[in-house]
Amino acid sequence: MAQQTTNRRLKIIAGADSFGGSLKDSLVTHLRSLNIDVEDLGTSTKYYSVGEEIGRRVSSAVSTTTTSDTETRGLVACGTGVGVSIFANKFPGVYAATCLTPGDAQNSRSINNSNVLAVSGISTSPENALEILDTWLNTPFKSPCPASDSKPWPTEIHSFLDNSIPEMSKIGGEGGKGGAEPSTEDNSSSCAICWLNSRNKDDKNKASEGDFTPIEIMRGGSMKILRETPTSAVVRFERGSVEPAHHHTFGHDLVVMKGKKKVWNLSKEEKYDLGVGDYLFTPAGDVHRVKYLEDTEFFIKWDGHWDIFMDEDLDAANAAIDNEI
Repeated sequence: MAQQTTNRRLKIIAGADSFGGSLKDSLVTHLRSLNIDVEDLGTSTKYYSVGEEIGRRVSSAVSTTTTSDTETRGLVACGTGVGVSIFANKFPGVYAATCLTPGDAQNSRSINNSNVLAVSGISTSPENALEILDTWLNTPFKSPCPASDSKPWPTEIHSFLDNSIPEMSKIGGEGGKGGAEPSTEDNSSSCAICWLNSRNKDDKNKASEGDFTPIEIMRGGSMKILRETPTSAVVRFERGSVEPAHHHTFGHDLVVMKGKKKVWNLSKEEKYDLGVGDYLFTPAGDVHRVKYLEDTEFFIKWDGHWDIFMDEDLDAANAAIDNEI
């Protein structure tokens, strides 16, 4: 049975999108069997909103933590666990971690003092998710974990971890020592993704333009792979570029960091206008077409190896778009 790792009463705020609803329900039942107070927000059809709502509530609880006898954490599920964690992390004091293994959960608590657990409704079984959740509940901050080779952290690392939480809380704050204050041109937006993106442009250690490889099958596009298995990348498209209708053998999450794009999911007969900070999950096999209204950059994550199957050519795509306009 999982044991709480705090002297204060533990409360979990839980929620999911339609891809993670079933897994979330199983975990909520388990939490309640442990007599843990759970506020279940249910399942939302807006894929990013539940991450936003839980992030907002946990952040609000963190701000009153010194006067409360309750420790509030979050549990959120979507198709991959990535999108909801991205949006939860936009709020101060929230440390959401996507955990696909018990080792991930142990590391996220020991190293990052994670207070929101994000899980994948597509790739994680209920049995594995229960083990992930119990590990996350049972692991105190700074305790031995796989990253420390299951041994106590050395003194210098322990000291670093002690300072990491207050330092992280300053990032994004006005004049905070943990990070540069947003420039005047960024102050019109409170979007954390926008600000982090602008900081990357000024970072002297950022990757060079040459790290982006042209996407030969899609004119105007280039890509930089950030991580393999699961794979994540930053993708850029020039204004006016079009991705003709196509599909993949994998589902993919994306978050727009710059620009504007329009996406037609032809399989579901739906369309989306996406701007900075917007999130979209496209299921495996769904045929979709894209038009870039501005120079656009986005983060994308998928499981498996990159593949693409074309369902129309560029002329047909342009004709279909012109027809709609």
